[in-house]
Amino acid sequence: MTEYYRPIPVFDVARPSEAFPLAGGWTWFDRVELMRRGAPPRIVPARDLPKEVLMRLSEPRGALPGLGVQHPRIMGILNVTPDSFSDGGLHDAPAAALAHAREMAKEADIIDIGGESTRPGAKDVPVDLEIHRTAPVIAAMRATGISTPVSIDTRKASVAQAALDAGADMVNDVSGLGFDAGLAPLVAERGVPLCIMHSVATPATMQDDPTYEDVLLDVYDFLSERVEIAVSAGIPRQWILVDPGIGFGKTLAHNLALLARISLFHGLGCPILLGVSRKRMIGSIGRAAEARERAPGSVAAALAAVAQGTQILRVHDVAQTAQALRLFMAVNSGIVPEEKK
Repeated sequence: MTEYYRPIPVFDVARPSEAFPLAGGWTWFDRVELMRRGAPPRIVPARDLPKEVLMRLSEPRGALPGLGVQHPRIMGILNVTPDSFSDGGLHDAPAAALAHAREMAKEADIIDIGGESTRPGAKDVPVDLEIHRTAPVIAAMRATGISTPVSIDTRKASVAQAALDAGADMVNDVSGLGFDAGLAPLVAERGVPLCIMHSVATPATMQDDPTYEDVLLDVYDFLSERVEIAVSAGIPRQWILVDPGIGFGKTLAHNLALLARISLFHGLGCPILLGVSRKRMIGSIGRAAEARERAPGSVAAALAAVAQGTQILRVHDVAQTAQALRLFMAVNSGIVPEEKK
């Protein structure tokens, strides 16, 4: 029977000598929740874990493009689409997109640009149109001196290739390598990082009665399988990020189950990326009907994930998240983060 090991993170200045660093980062653990399918979880001392498991949970993660992940990083969202759920139409004009990118670059560590909405019910966008929306904006960012690393949010190899040619630094695939067989070989050939997200279907159908045997373990197994596919394609594990896909083929209960134990995904040996910003669950629990009113709830969810060692936060509200994160890290660690240069 497969065993799953979830480190129980602690974010406190009083750290016992026998504790281990979680993913080489800012939290630590000395206990682990041992889980098996069909059995109640057990709490076991971290020191009793198999050596290879303990190493996978505690060793530092690989760097992103020009960035270490020994402290949390912010990925700003730049949707150059007319129909994204939160900000569709605000930045689809090239000048507006460039202006927003410049503003986010003041605080964001990465800018994630997408030309196809993946909101529930969204339809596929033709490849040529998706390239037309994204590649020129990336090229303009580079031409005007915006040096912040750029991620291309796409499921399609042709779109990713055009974006990388224009100056992008990594690929963020919401299909988890399930849409275009050419994407993994392209990423391997170009030698760039890849984010693999969990999703059960296309955006058009993903919310049609999603069901799981055990959402936490099912998502873990999916991501574990897709990471191995990426590694087999020639992408080094240290250049792979994983995203549990909050809101993608999941109910509110599923989302909460994933967030409550998101530290399980450290067992994959990859940095964890979380995209929960302004999503429906934030509005439902936070009682904010309009997506643009969900910044406080989005920040709360993000900080809860940071307390479990999540390394990258994909957010709409970059400045608000950055301010909250600086205070959260300073109060819990006693260390004031350096100003972004």
